[in-house]
Formats: sequence, structure tokens, C-alpha cells
Amino acid sequence: MTSSTKSSDQRDEAMGAPEADQIRTIKKYPNRRLYDTRTSSYITLAEVRALVMAHEPLVVRDAKSGEDLTRSILLQIILEEEAGGAPIFTEAALANIIRFYGHAMQGFVGTYLEKNIQSFMEMQSKLTEQSQGLTPEAWSQFMRLQSPLMQSMMGSYLEQSKSAFMQMQEQMQKQTEQMMEAFGVKR
Repeated sequence: MTSSTKSSDQRDEAMGAPEADQIRTIKKYPNRRLYDTRTSSYITLAEVRALVMAHEPLVVRDAKSGEDLTRSILLQIILEEEAGGAPIFTEAALANIIRFYGHAMQGFVGTYLEKNIQSFMEMQSKLTEQSQGLTPEAWSQFMRLQSPLMQSMMGSYLEQSKSAFMQMQEQMQKQTEQMMEAFGVKR
């Protein structure tokens, strides 16, 4: 499986694996312009961001070669967001992510981060459901009353994070044992 196929499959899985005809295709032309095939119009990177924010399944393809450029465009959006205001990633976090490239743990880090982000999003969704229709004053009161709930949710999130890390560690151990057996080394 090629990396572009793999990332496309992972993206489909993360977005709920929509049917091919439901996936919005954006073509990227050599002049850096993005063309939305659904609306038959050129769009900006900000509009692609809006599609992502609306959970619209999409794929960005090179207009000439058909190569999947979705990851590249998503990373470009993240770069602009990080440069534009209150960044999510600290310099230390970015440096640590860079250090995992080429490291034996590289394949597991993405899965670990993805599971943690998904858990965090689920926690955020639950909180949003509970706070619908609140005024700013009511929201403030809600947050004061929700401290035990937030602690419980964060505890649950941390437990899921720990579980994901343990699964990753077990996978690494199994792979190491299989590799050692292949070389004739027994434990």
C-alpha cells in the first residue's frame, strides 16, 4: 500500500468512510489555485478550511497527475493557523514531533495522537451537548458547577490515553519479538 493510498484510507476512516461520490474533490492547479469540482468554482485555502470545519469529506488532487495532495493542503492550513494567532503546538511539542520522524516509534506516534485527539473531541462534544443554549453568564455558572464533571471527563480521557499507549507498547513488543524470532534470537 503506498503512502498516498494509506493516508487516503486513514482519512476516509477518520471521516466515517463516505461513499466516493460523497467526497468533495478539489483540484490543485500548477498556479496554486484550488478548484472545487462540486461547485465548479475556484476556492481559497480559507474555504477549504471551512469545509474541514463543517466535516465535509474532501480530497485534494493534483489537476495534472491526480496525485493525492490532501495531507499537504491540510498541513498548509495548520501552518497558517499556527502562524496566525494562538497556536496549539508549542515549540517543544513541534520539536518532539520532528524527533519521531525516522525513529522506531514513528508508526505508533500517529496512531497514539489520533486516538488521543479523537477522545478529546468526544469529550468536547459531550460538554457542548450539555451546555447548548446557555448565555455567557449561565455558561460561567455551568463551568463552576461542572468542575467535578470536568475532572471525571479528564480522568476518563487520561485513562483512554493511557490505554492507547499501553496498546501501542504491546504492539511494539510483539513486533520486536517477531523480528527477533525471524533472526533466530529467542527471548
